[in-house]
Amino acid sequence: MLSESVQSPPALHATTLRAWDTPNLRHGFMSRLGGVSAGAYASFNLAESVGDDPAAVRQNWRRWRAAYPEMSVALLKQTHGNVVRVFDADLDGVRPEADGIVTARRGVALGIFTADCVPVIMLDPAREVAGVLHAGWRGTLANIAAAGVGAMCSIGARAHELRAALGPAIGFCCFEVDEALADRFVTDIPYSRSHRRSGRPGKAYLDLRAIVRDQLERSGMDPLNVVSLGPCTRCAHQRYFSRRAAAGGATGLQMTFVGFAK
Repeated sequence: MLSESVQSPPALHATTLRAWDTPNLRHGFMSRLGGVSAGAYASFNLAESVGDDPAAVRQNWRRWRAAYPEMSVALLKQTHGNVVRVFDADLDGVRPEADGIVTARRGVALGIFTADCVPVIMLDPAREVAGVLHAGWRGTLANIAAAGVGAMCSIGARAHELRAALGPAIGFCCFEVDEALADRFVTDIPYSRSHRRSGRPGKAYLDLRAIVRDQLERSGMDPLNVVSLGPCTRCAHQRYFSRRAAAGGATGLQMTFVGFAK
């Protein structure tokens, strides 16, 4: 039986990547370290739908809430699309189908889960507007980055003042796909040609984070306000969950979150 003890907040904070030191901001790209899940889910899996022991997931959540007691959490049913929702009173306790969520409400941590896809945190610090995106290859083809910028601006943010951080995701080194898919990227997103290179026969590599970064900049963001943090998740699979590293087997998911405290 799992112990009911919780991890001290400093230990959890030490395993979470952060991009900015902004007053009242709570954000980070979590790793797989610091939890109680076992086996393929070791150890800080917060996703409830991947086959992990529910008791372990609950205890991991207790540890997260001990680290961020002032924040409630808003999550999504991720669909690998480009829908970005605005969190408001109508979504309290609801988990909508979408791959991005933005808010101007305080006390809410917006969260998404990844295990190779690109997690994106967005922020307008002056107006305290925050957002988070899950950009897999399907969402990238559908330009969820532009949808995210548009959603942020719809609730008061200004595109040229936005900041964005792209977290740990599968890198150019490891994201090998069928050549037909790589060709589709070049057709649908012509500027992605510079982020493609040949792989094995019938295969090609894509730099997904670089493509998402380009999309953010082409949506009105200042290039100086866009940063990338962390390694390739497949290369660093001992620190981050990676579906590619799991080779079709079970794996947990790491959470990316952002919000302003009250």
